[in-house]
Amino acid sequence: MIAQEMASFITNTKFEDLSKEAIKQLKIRLLDSMGTAIGTIEGPPVEALRNMINDFGGNGLSSLIGGGKTSPDRAALYNSALVRYLDYNDSYLAKGETCHPSDNIGSILAAGEHNNIDGKTFLTALALAYQVQCRLSDEAPVRDKGFDHTTQGSYAVTSGVAKALGLDEDKTANALAIAGTALNALRVTRTGALSNWKGLAYPHTAFGGTHAAYLANYGITGPPAVFEGNKGFMDAIAGEFHIDWGKEDLERVTNTIIKKYNAEIHSQSSIEGMLELKEQSGFTADEVEKITIDIFDVAYHIIGGGEEGDKTIVRTKEEADHSLQYMVAAALLDGQVLPNQYKQERIEAKDIQNLLNKIEVSPKQEYSDRFPDEMPATLSVYLRNGNKFSINKTDYEGFHTRPADWNTIIQKFEELANPYTSKELRNKIIETVQNFERHTVRELMQLLNDVQLANNVNLKTKEV
Repeated sequence: MIAQEMASFITNTKFEDLSKEAIKQLKIRLLDSMGTAIGTIEGPPVEALRNMINDFGGNGLSSLIGGGKTSPDRAALYNSALVRYLDYNDSYLAKGETCHPSDNIGSILAAGEHNNIDGKTFLTALALAYQVQCRLSDEAPVRDKGFDHTTQGSYAVTSGVAKALGLDEDKTANALAIAGTALNALRVTRTGALSNWKGLAYPHTAFGGTHAAYLANYGITGPPAVFEGNKGFMDAIAGEFHIDWGKEDLERVTNTIIKKYNAEIHSQSSIEGMLELKEQSGFTADEVEKITIDIFDVAYHIIGGGEEGDKTIVRTKEEADHSLQYMVAAALLDGQVLPNQYKQERIEAKDIQNLLNKIEVSPKQEYSDRFPDEMPATLSVYLRNGNKFSINKTDYEGFHTRPADWNTIIQKFEELANPYTSKELRNKIIETVQNFERHTVRELMQLLNDVQLANNVNLKTKEV
């Protein structure tokens, strides 16, 4: 059984199996995700989740970033929502699928704190989650079949949590079977009019995968042929595929990419191109007659107005960060694309709404053929006076051809965490992550308990 083969891979993996580069990249992504999590602390859906968790009450076994405790599965939901909501965390590009493997961090932190694991065990569990999610994205994409990438994520979350809990092979296989059977999500999450669910779909998978691992830990069994069985994952969704889990390594994290801009991943090279073109040529938005963007088909369909819907209709944060037209317009008007560009008053402003409707996005087969090894795009700006300026892009800072280093990630972390943390706390978090082999998950979560709202109200004492 495939689930049993995966379980053997998960249970037999050791920290010593990780390369030095993989360890470094895991730590970089952990700090990057802690920045996106802290920077989300006042997001409306996040506040709604915290209100719900507080109203439910219950035993406090795992910490919430910002203070307070709850059950491990609810902590996985909440902390994963913090990592994900800004849509500023890392990505993995496969030919037929795009995912965000750092979405698994909140679950492994929750289970890892409960089980009091050390940094080495955490990094091993996280590497497994990355490997499982990325390899399933490579070999078993589901987007074109109408399912969301969180579908493969159910196996990734469960792999990491099972490792963090120290489940044996049989319990791990049952956890995979439970999660993989229960958590098959529809792609409508990211098509048409977008809702809060776009940012909460994977946190819900994190909740479900964590819950599945705990169910298995307490002896609940799942369908053993979840992959290859009658009406299983292959038969019903993905089709036939093969991964030899006995020969897998833990290096896929080194192929993931980090966002330079607070924007959907396929937009990154276009945003960087617009900022470079503006700096080089000196034009302003008021001079623009139209802008054309030639881009690879995946970007066109997801954020450019292709099969997932009109992207010139932008009313909410969720629609804005999945509209290439909006994000490029924001880059030209504001000189940056960061959380401030998704405030409701900015989204509704006439200048950005007018400009985004002057942007035309088209797929180009040559560029589609070069994706995902490149992120190619050509931006052309046509001015009312007849002048034209163009730029060609193949990547951006943060892509695997120009990877982000510690300095870049620390700067991003500082910018996002600064309103909610002291300098001393930020330094402690950075030091802990950089040397995580010598620390524990509980030590990191104790630091994250001290994150506060901008008005210095600690969330664990805030009236809700």
